[in-house]
Amino acid sequence: MPMSILEYASNSGKGQKMTQVAQYNPNAGDFERVTVSLDVQQLTRPSLSYWQDAWVRLKKNKRALASLYIVIALILFTLIGPLIWRVDPSVQDLDQISQFVSFNRKAVITASEGVWEGVTLDNFPAEPEELPDELAATEKIEYVGNPTTQGVRLKWAPVEGAAAYVVYRNEKAPDPDDLGIPVGETDAGNIVGYEDRLKLEERTYYYSIVATDGMDEADTHKTLGVAVAQGISLEEAQRRGLKGQVGETVTLEAHPLGTDYLGRDVLARLMYGARISMFIGIVAPLIFVAFGTFYGGMAGFIGGRIDRYLMAISDFVVALPFLLFMILFKITFGIGPGESGVIPMLVALVLLSWPSTARLVRGQVMQQRDEGYVQAAKLLGAKSNYLIMRHMIPNTMGVILVSLTFSVPTCIFTEAFLSFIGMGVAPPTPSWGSMCNEGIKTMLSHPHELIYPAAMISITVLAFNLLGDGLRDALDPRMRSRE
Repeated sequence: MPMSILEYASNSGKGQKMTQVAQYNPNAGDFERVTVSLDVQQLTRPSLSYWQDAWVRLKKNKRALASLYIVIALILFTLIGPLIWRVDPSVQDLDQISQFVSFNRKAVITASEGVWEGVTLDNFPAEPEELPDELAATEKIEYVGNPTTQGVRLKWAPVEGAAAYVVYRNEKAPDPDDLGIPVGETDAGNIVGYEDRLKLEERTYYYSIVATDGMDEADTHKTLGVAVAQGISLEEAQRRGLKGQVGETVTLEAHPLGTDYLGRDVLARLMYGARISMFIGIVAPLIFVAFGTFYGGMAGFIGGRIDRYLMAISDFVVALPFLLFMILFKITFGIGPGESGVIPMLVALVLLSWPSTARLVRGQVMQQRDEGYVQAAKLLGAKSNYLIMRHMIPNTMGVILVSLTFSVPTCIFTEAFLSFIGMGVAPPTPSWGSMCNEGIKTMLSHPHELIYPAAMISITVLAFNLLGDGLRDALDPRMRSRE
């Protein structure tokens, strides 16, 4: 008779009662081998290490990834750029001053002559015998030779009763109320020639000749429009290795981003200026973040009274004024007016910027110190050095990298600000801040001298800030559970 399934129940301690629940008849199929399918359980995501997982999440952040590429491009621009664009940032190209963009610019070779003495008429009186009631305008005005940026030579017909002539120059067709700026004046009425060399550019100028009796100027004048071509002296052309004779046209050096007010190549100065800005922006954070990590990690790991004393010192350093110490360090290092203060700036940043990193690392270490795996390592006999190097630092590395990333743009902006106010890098040594300081003088007439360095500072600071945001999200393990 087949066995029944029974349920045991007590009956108030008086005995046991068997209750039949169901009848079960086994068969041969119940004892066959169970087949196991390996496809039933699979990993929902690949097994990745902490850094591999952070890199995967960083790549999903398009802004942070683009910022990373921009940072790499800036580093290549700083290190490899000067090896490709071999132009001395301090060399002046006086034939191309404050040019916006210069490619294949042509110039006419001019003779290297001295100052032109003008045209003197022997048959015309230098001083009028009597003052006329009204001075007339000159009948004719023309230029002599080829008008170039090296000089424009003018001559005109004399005016009866004139004791001198005033030469006005305008960049647009003048009207009676605005003849332009007076660029020169002759000494006598028989001197009817003048050479203009006042900061000439490749454009059309309008010259007006006004006669004067020594006291009052004439009410009428004669105007001549002169198209000024780019010129270069013969000696300067030979010095640059440009082959040609007087009157021939040669091609000047290219300046892809133009030149500044002294004729220096802007692209070369941006590359060399990036070395100063990136040096301050990277070296200083590396030093004070490393010190802050050690200081905050030691305070958080030891704890107690030592932790309070160390944090009190940190609070004291935070209260110190940076600008005042920058001045004191410049005096200590013997940096005088007009000299570059890169070393005092670096020292001031390192000594006064570490408390923020120390506080962040201290908080992380105090949190990690009470974790279960740290207590288990202590029970197994792990020493303090092992706990710090194996558990504390790796688990705070995300905070350290984020702090480093956010410190870089802060230091770059600090260097630019100090150089802008004249306390950092001093000319002629280029830096982005000093270039902005120089470019603001010509902002209205030649804005590219200010726009380029200001754009480099803005792009660099923005790229590092966005990269810091991306690293903060990628290195935070709690962000993984939200995806």
